[in-house]
Amino acid sequence: MDKKVLFAIATVILLGAAYAAYTFWQNNHPVPEIVQSKNTPTSPPVPPPAPVVNQVIEIPPPVLPPLPQLAKSDSFVLDALSNLLGNNSLKKLFHTDQVIRNIVVTVDNLPRQRVPAKSMPLNPPPGHFLAAGSEDNLIISPKNTNRYAGYVSLADAVDPKQLVGLYVRLYPLFQQSYAELGYPNKNFNDQLNDTLNDLLDTPDIKEPIKLVQPKFFYQYADAETETLSIGEKIMLRLGSKNAKIVKNKLSEIKQELAARANELK
Repeated sequence: MDKKVLFAIATVILLGAAYAAYTFWQNNHPVPEIVQSKNTPTSPPVPPPAPVVNQVIEIPPPVLPPLPQLAKSDSFVLDALSNLLGNNSLKKLFHTDQVIRNIVVTVDNLPRQRVPAKSMPLNPPPGHFLAAGSEDNLIISPKNTNRYAGYVSLADAVDPKQLVGLYVRLYPLFQQSYAELGYPNKNFNDQLNDTLNDLLDTPDIKEPIKLVQPKFFYQYADAETETLSIGEKIMLRLGSKNAKIVKNKLSEIKQELAARANELK
């Protein structure tokens, strides 16, 4: 046989044997997996980000002290009003005895023809009612409005929401006083709304407003004006500018009362 042919056959046999040997070794010696040593520093696993939750934390309302007894409520009510207005001089404007009762009696009587003077919750304005002009042509003096400036400023400074909130808080005392006044089966808040409506219905009369003095007290010269309730007459005495300020505030208070009506039944 030719030497070249023998060499080629031998080469093929050797290569085949080498491939078979490699295959056998690989099957019996698989490539080991790379195992990380315990001593090898590793990065801590990063947890997935927590989902964002809009959690609403409810803060319980503050615990309010119990209301005092009606007969012992004067200082409690005056302190509450002073804190509401941030004005400690408020106590100088109020009668300091039977505050709740005086407010209830006044609210009950303002839509009528007169209010018992001793039951008014506020001290009277300084000075005396001022008229101007001759005996045959009397009018309410323009200077008369100055007597009410402090009261109107006080009313204008009141926050209706906070005032009604205090009223709701004190309402059991108002209702008790109203029942003791002779209305055990009626709701004081209904009377308060009737009184507010009466004051808001005060007509806008062109100034100067004419007066007469048949005896000691002044009366309105116009007979229809003279038939107005005592509350409406007081509004006229304030003067048109002051009355407008007070009416705006009363309207806001009325709206707040309507918003919290369910708490006052």
